[in-house]
Amino acid sequence: MPHTKGDPATQDHAQRRRAGLFGRIRGNFLTGLIVIIPIGLTLYLIWVVTGWIDSWVLPFVPHAYRPDTLIQLYFGEDTQFGLRGFGLIVFLIFTTLVGWVAKGLIGRSFLHWTERTVDRLPVVRSVYTGLKQIAETVLSTGKPTFDRACIVEFPRAGMWSVGFVAGDTGGEVARHLGPDPFVTVYLPTTPNPTSGYVVFAKASEVILLDMTVEEAAKLIISAGLIIPEDQVEDATGVVPPRLRASA
Repeated sequence: MPHTKGDPATQDHAQRRRAGLFGRIRGNFLTGLIVIIPIGLTLYLIWVVTGWIDSWVLPFVPHAYRPDTLIQLYFGEDTQFGLRGFGLIVFLIFTTLVGWVAKGLIGRSFLHWTERTVDRLPVVRSVYTGLKQIAETVLSTGKPTFDRACIVEFPRAGMWSVGFVAGDTGGEVARHLGPDPFVTVYLPTTPNPTSGYVVFAKASEVILLDMTVEEAAKLIISAGLIIPEDQVEDATGVVPPRLRASA
């Protein structure tokens, strides 16, 4: 006997079809969000940062050479067209020229004279020295920074945090900590990794991770939602224990 419209089996089948259709639409929508959000946020950040640099650089460019002035000169005074990115180009060219001059004899002499002058100013000296050390540490191409990801017990025993190894602890800090080797670890916060904590931990208590620094950063920024898979296996197919920093 054929199913009628009011048959429970027919109604259940129709409900399953509608649920399947809505499920596919929902899945496609979520997939679209996964594709659009990273691209959109990346473009938005580039747009915002470029505009921020333009707002700082363009006031130093003579008015006759600014993009809006040149556009109005060639296309008429009624033309209104904002060209974003010109300040960024000027900044890149200017910074490259400054670096080229700084490598020469005259540039090095000028820098030495400037640093000696700044060294005589109490407050300015502290600010300049601190900013210079940070810039040299972060931007230096000859010295690696944060080349290993790790986990350490923080903020208390039994709780672990992901961090980045900055190197072996030295100087006065190491002298006060004792004979055991210590490492300096930076523990960024979530979701803003630019703030965090600097801890000095025993090398034997720091567990180095096989994941890259980029993968660890994604884990931190995503609040643990993006966890890279562990693909390190030995000849027997068993994942070995992590190597400790003291090894």
